[in-house]
Amino acid sequence: MKNRHDFMIALGSNLPSHAGDPVETLRAALVALADSGASIEMVSDFYHTPCFPAGAGPDYVNAAARVAYSGDPEEFLAMLHRVEQQFGRERQERWGQRTLDLDLIAAGSLVLPDLETYIRWRDLPPDQQMAKTPDRLIMPHPRLHDRGFVLVPLHDIAPDWRHPVLNLTVSQMLEALRDADKEQVIRI
Repeated sequence: MKNRHDFMIALGSNLPSHAGDPVETLRAALVALADSGASIEMVSDFYHTPCFPAGAGPDYVNAAARVAYSGDPEEFLAMLHRVEQQFGRERQERWGQRTLDLDLIAAGSLVLPDLETYIRWRDLPPDQQMAKTPDRLIMPHPRLHDRGFVLVPLHDIAPDWRHPVLNLTVSQMLEALRDADKEQVIRI
């Protein structure tokens, strides 16, 4: 039997899917994850959040979940992509509108593929973030510490998780976030 890993994911939707509106899509996606072999350990509240980047489409519904899965991070990411496809996700535009977005945020203290590559992607200038896509899995998510729509839901499920590179807990990262970024994340 493969090792069972605990993963944290961010869920988002700003377009309807066959399951319904974005809230119903996220609920159905959690069921689809469980049907695909994931054990949903904890789910945050759902939140309304502004579209990112601003003006790229309707506002989002976001959440976070802690999930156990028997497989390595690459296998888990492939499963997340399969579930996204079940809900009509099309990868045409980076940070574009989507029926379902399942982002792999972290797996414990793993840093992938290595510290140097992680730091290079974390420090990528904003103008290049939208244009470049990594050719391999980067974990933890290189910009999770900058995003209220990730940190607020993540705080619901893992306030004490410590970022393996920044050495900050989710609570500390959220506290350091600008108030304006936190205030835009509204519990449903």
